[in-house]
Amino acid sequence: MKRLFPTLPETPDLGDLFRAFPATLAPILELNEKVLLADSVLSTADRELIAAYVSGLNACTYCLGSHTRAAEAFGVDPALIDALIADPTRAPVEDRLKPILAYVACLTQTPAMVTEAMAQAVFDAGWSEQALYDAILVCAMFSFMNRIVEGTGVTADFTNLPAMTEDEKAVRRTRTYSDWGRSAGLI
Repeated sequence: MKRLFPTLPETPDLGDLFRAFPATLAPILELNEKVLLADSVLSTADRELIAAYVSGLNACTYCLGSHTRAAEAFGVDPALIDALIADPTRAPVEDRLKPILAYVACLTQTPAMVTEAMAQAVFDAGWSEQALYDAILVCAMFSFMNRIVEGTGVTADFTNLPAMTEDEKAVRRTRTYSDWGRSAGLI
């Protein structure tokens, strides 16, 4: 366990962090809602899958677990995310999504190595520039959030929770990030 901010609880979660530093909560929640929940050519399931994948590549277990559960609520099998992180070339991902996932993996791990050919592969798979931009936003959002979580020592772990019930999935599909903030007593 890493205890980077001694004023936070022993196993802090994101709610604990935002209670300690509330000034940035509203814009972060708003950006999360725009990036993950607003209208997009990428489904919410696709965007949550990307969020979990990027978090896994960044070894951020808090965001990996949290967004694997969110992806599960939107119909993504959690085992798919595990398979993607283990070996993206062998993961049973829809062919059309593979170039987007390859793009965000490169953008996450070696951003200066993103190429025109990688973008063209996304377009050749039938995606628009808007779809690629939306994927880039998710990647950037989770690289940002992963650094906040890891940099402050947020250590709550959602990676080994039991499968969600259908009722839990239904609630998660209708909940916004602002709803989470209200339920956590943050706003």
